[in-house]
Amino acid sequence: MNTQAACCSPKVFPIQFDLPKKETNALPIVIIGAGPVGLAAAAHLAKAGEKFRVLEAGTSIGHHVLQWGHVRLFSPWQYNIDKVARELLEQSGWEAPVEEELPTGKELVDQYLTKLAELPVIQPFIQLHTRVRGISRKGQDKMKTAGRGNLPFVLYLEENGETTQRIEAKAIIDATGTWGQPNSLSAGGITTKNEEKLSQHIYYGIPDVQGKDRERFSGKPIAVVGGGHSAINTILELAELPDSKITWILRKNHVEDAYGGEANDALQARGELGSRIHQLVDSGQVDVYTPYRIYDVNRNGETLTLEGEWKEANHSIDGLDEVIVNTGSQPDFSFLREVRLSIDPATESVDALAPLIDPNLHSCGTVRPHGERELRQPEKNFYIVGMKSYGRAPTFLMATGYEQVRSVVAYLTGDFEAARNVELDLPETGVCSVNLSPNGTQPVAAGSSGCC
Repeated sequence: MNTQAACCSPKVFPIQFDLPKKETNALPIVIIGAGPVGLAAAAHLAKAGEKFRVLEAGTSIGHHVLQWGHVRLFSPWQYNIDKVARELLEQSGWEAPVEEELPTGKELVDQYLTKLAELPVIQPFIQLHTRVRGISRKGQDKMKTAGRGNLPFVLYLEENGETTQRIEAKAIIDATGTWGQPNSLSAGGITTKNEEKLSQHIYYGIPDVQGKDRERFSGKPIAVVGGGHSAINTILELAELPDSKITWILRKNHVEDAYGGEANDALQARGELGSRIHQLVDSGQVDVYTPYRIYDVNRNGETLTLEGEWKEANHSIDGLDEVIVNTGSQPDFSFLREVRLSIDPATESVDALAPLIDPNLHSCGTVRPHGERELRQPEKNFYIVGMKSYGRAPTFLMATGYEQVRSVVAYLTGDFEAARNVELDLPETGVCSVNLSPNGTQPVAAGSSGCC
């Protein structure tokens, strides 16, 4: 059996040959989301001389990035700047940051994204405070097929939370990401009524423990839920507070599974993160419950109690002041109900990407190059890119999104050869957590015998 072909063969949709009407051709391509990938798409469209609009629901460029602005990225600047965006910026006299340095989220916005958005070829076409409430084909609902590909898209917009406006587009690039739609703390993914009621004591995301959130968490018993890099970042920050009492709750079979590649990770900062949490756990400063599956959260007097199952037996963790949830996030499809999509039922990623990124199969994060062909949806000229294209899978890197939009824009502007020729310069990510050696005990270095 060819393992690689079996686990990593993407499904793609054939090119549709509906000929667009002239009036549709005159319409802009609409990008939803003014984050790194959305603005990279804008840069490529600007260079191609194509009409476009960028719609951003937030109050600023990189709105979601600024919500974790205090966090330092694993990847250095060289992987965080789109090539065409760099070209346009340098033409304006911009000086790139030092390639080897690791930016924080705020530095990414201040030194790169804001500068890109201010370019004269991009700035006039960005609209902030604008949320897309729905998308359809002009005059047709999802059920209608005849001539569908000839019709423009209609976007229903909510500006400043009030006015609804309708605009038309000949193509749409959805780069809205997944931040802002956090997963529940429960193992089953269901947000209970108790979780909703106690939300003031539950923090979703990566708090600024050393900054504005210091008082909230300092000297208190805190539970951190999650086994990924966000949870590790949070725990390492909490450990620097005086009198910290940290409980780490994971669903992984062994805490060692969360350490990742450590010294073998080609992204040095990420490897160091695994080594630091390894040392912290070994020091006894963190109480670890794994595998622990949370069913619900309750209030017990002045503190919180987590109800769940530990080592296959019911077990409560009580005496908590706060719970920090780092269980990932999920895409928002609510405004796409009238768009024909092909989404993987497990990962909620673009269907063709699921075999490449499904953490049930592998979690290396080193994904082979892919572009317009894999991102193509049943709805002609509609694309989901960036972190949202990965759905719930946690291994997305910005450079992947930049290559996605390069290919998509090339296709939409008629350069089909460039759209097909996808290349991606990414470092190997070290050790896969689910690619095991033949005896099933030790992780295998990425690329050595894994399926992708």
